[in-house]
Amino acid sequence: MIDPEKYVAEKLELLRTSRKIQKRIILVIIVLLLALAAKFAYELLPRHYNLSLTGGGLLSNRHHLAKILSEESNQQNVSIRVTPTSGSLQALDLVDAGKLDLAFIQGGLESNYENVRHVATISPELIHVLVKPGIESIKDIRGKTVNMGGLLGGTRIVAKQIFDMSGLKHGVDYVEKNYSDRELIEMRTERLPDVIVLISYAPSDVVDVMVKKHGYELLEMPFPPSLAIRLGWVADAKILGYMYSIVPAIPPKDIQVIGVDLHLVANKDVDPKAVAAVIETLYGPRVSNRFGQKIPESELLSPSGFPISEGTELYLARKEPLLTEAFIEKIKALIGLLMTLGSTLLVVFKWFTMSGADDTDDESDISSSDDDDSETVMDKLDAATEHLKKLSL
Repeated sequence: MIDPEKYVAEKLELLRTSRKIQKRIILVIIVLLLALAAKFAYELLPRHYNLSLTGGGLLSNRHHLAKILSEESNQQNVSIRVTPTSGSLQALDLVDAGKLDLAFIQGGLESNYENVRHVATISPELIHVLVKPGIESIKDIRGKTVNMGGLLGGTRIVAKQIFDMSGLKHGVDYVEKNYSDRELIEMRTERLPDVIVLISYAPSDVVDVMVKKHGYELLEMPFPPSLAIRLGWVADAKILGYMYSIVPAIPPKDIQVIGVDLHLVANKDVDPKAVAAVIETLYGPRVSNRFGQKIPESELLSPSGFPISEGTELYLARKEPLLTEAFIEKIKALIGLLMTLGSTLLVVFKWFTMSGADDTDDESDISSSDDDDSETVMDKLDAATEHLKKLSL
C-alpha cells in the first residue's frame, strides 16, 4: 500500500532536484504572464463599435433624436446606423431578436422580452389629443372616429388604456383608425378622423401640420393622481399656450396633458463598453442642445420594466469617484496579499536553492565550515520570511 505522505514527499523532492521540471514550470509562468500582458495591452487599444438603432417612424421626434445621437456618437468611436420602424412594438421585437442593437421606445408597454435590457430613460413625451372643432371634452369623443397610430406602435396601447380609464370602451364608444403619420399628412381634410392621438415632444411637426393645415385643436387631458397609481408609466406634463398657433391661439393657454417616459433599450448581447459610450453621448450637452429638449441624467434609472443593462452599470461605475472607502480597503487587502505572496516566494526560493549536497554524490567534499555558513544564511532567510509575514498581517 502506497504511503501518501511518502509519495508526496518523493514528488516534491523530485520537483526540487529536477532542473528540467523547474525550467518547464518557469516557461509556463512566463507564457502565462505574457498572455496576461497581451490581454491588458488589447484592452488599452482604441475600439470602434458598429451599432443599429431605431427611433420609430421617419416623421417622429424619436427618429430625429436617433439621428442626432448617431452623429454625435462618432466622437466616442461608435458608428450608429438608424433604421426606421413602424412603432415601439416592432422595435422591441427586432431588439429582442437581435436584429437591432438599440431602440427608443415609449413607456407603458409589456416588458416580457427576455433579450431586452434597460439602457436609459429620457424626459417624458407628451400625449397630444388632436380634435376637430366641436369636441371640447373627453366625453365628446363618444361616437367619433379616433386614430391611434399603427397596429405595431405603442401609441395604440397607451391611448386605449387612457380611454378605458376615462370610461370610453374600445369598439363600443368610438371607432378606431390606424393611419400612419405620413398617411395623415397626405390625407384630405374631410377624410381625416375626428380625433388623433399622437405621442411626441412639443413642438411636433405632425401636430403642426394637423393644426395649421386641417384646423385641429388640442384637447386638455387632466392628470388625476390616481392615474399615476394605476398606470406607473404616466407623468404630469403640460403643453404651453400658443405652442402651435398664435392666431388662432392653439392652445389658448397652458394645458395639462399626460406624459409618457421615453426609454432607450438594447439587446442583452451588445458590448457593454459600446452601450456606456452611447449613454455618455446621450447625456452630453451637444445632444440636448441640438434636440431642443432637456435630457436630465437624473432620469437614467427611471424604471422601464426591463433589467438594467451591463453597459448602464459600467457607465455608473465610471461616474463613481476613484478613491472611495471600498477602493482603499481593496488596496490594503492587495498590499497584504502581495506581502504574503512575497514571503511565500522567498520560502520557495530558499527551498529550491538549499544545499546541493543531496543533488549529486560528488559534492561530499564540502567543508563543515561551509555548512555552518550555509546554515547561517538559511537562518537569516528564515528570519526575513517571518518578518515579512508579520508585515502582511
